[in-house]
Amino acid sequence: MSATSGQSRYAKLTQAQVDQICQKHERLKAMKPGGARAVFAWSDISGLDLKGRDLSDADFTAAIMVGTDLSGAKLDQSNLYCVDMQMANLSRASLRRTDLRGACLRGANLSDVDLFEADLREGALALPDKASGLAYVEVSARISDAGFTNLRGANLERSKLSGIQAMKADFTDAIMKSCKLVRANLKQAIMENCDLSGADMSGADVTGASLKDAVMIGTKTESWNASKADLSGILTDKAAGTDITSLPYDEMIKDHAVWVDSVGKEGKPSTFDKADLRALKSIKGLNLTALSAKGAVFYGLDMRGVQLQGAQLQGADLRNCDLRGADLRGVQMKGARLDGSNLEGANLGPLNLGNDRLFPADLSEARVRGVNLQGADMRMVKLDGADLSRSNLDRAQMNLESLLNVVCVGLKGKIAA
Repeated sequence: MSATSGQSRYAKLTQAQVDQICQKHERLKAMKPGGARAVFAWSDISGLDLKGRDLSDADFTAAIMVGTDLSGAKLDQSNLYCVDMQMANLSRASLRRTDLRGACLRGANLSDVDLFEADLREGALALPDKASGLAYVEVSARISDAGFTNLRGANLERSKLSGIQAMKADFTDAIMKSCKLVRANLKQAIMENCDLSGADMSGADVTGASLKDAVMIGTKTESWNASKADLSGILTDKAAGTDITSLPYDEMIKDHAVWVDSVGKEGKPSTFDKADLRALKSIKGLNLTALSAKGAVFYGLDMRGVQLQGAQLQGADLRNCDLRGADLRGVQMKGARLDGSNLEGANLGPLNLGNDRLFPADLSEARVRGVNLQGADMRMVKLDGADLSRSNLDRAQMNLESLLNVVCVGLKGKIAA
């Protein structure tokens, strides 16, 4: 007997019943009288509204949730074992450490979802039976199905997705660090700009998939099938460009600092164009004003409080960098990549050249997706053609006119215009 043919076993709940169960669960979480854990096991709640609800630790075992709205809901550590969530809306929901073994997520919207340490491996479905205890509904194990699922910007760090069926799923910008994808079916999946550092993709099938610009530092790919996959621009352990360790970088940085401090009278400016700077680990607090590092790779560097006024960083890779409090006045970052970086409190305002001449920072055509820009000074910054999707602009100082020609899907925070 299949799970589908046995739907008579399922209790069809109304919106009023669901609301009552949610309210009791919330009372339990708040330690108020009359509370009770939310149990939706073996229930049919398809198409109902649970958006924004706090249902942490709830039991949804084998529930039918086709088309259910769970956007923004909190489902941390809930039991979602073998649920049917086809076409469900889980955008911006939190499912940290949830049990999703055997779940069907086909066609669901999981954009910006938090699936940290979630378990999406296979699972076998069983029903309680008075005579025999547990009777299997499906003899074979059910493989988690995420085919055609929207997982753009999702956090899948350390999640278990071994054996998952995710053909044609969209993982664009997803965080998949240390993710288990052993023998996963990722045929024709879109995994562009995914952070797969430390992930295990042994035996995975990525035939025809697009992994363009993906981060694959320390990624295991033994016996994987990457036939016809787009691996252009991937970042691996191998140096991308001139390896900084082959240059006298300590001396170059010191000479540059002397040149800046002496206003050009001593030392000399340094050029790191198309260099891979990852081996530096940190350039925290350094004075690198007017540095030229066009097309350079800064990925993951500690750059807190760095001074890069008027620096030439066109086309540079600054993904996942810590730029909190950095002085970036007048910086030239046209076409640069800053996805996932932290620019909280950074100064991206104009550089004063004297005589009331202001030189604005340029982030036109830059990729600034999922960036923390809280409290950043972005007055007069050029953003034409930039992509700020899912970035946090809370308390950022900027002119709203700057956002007219910008891709800004899912922006967070209140801008200080």
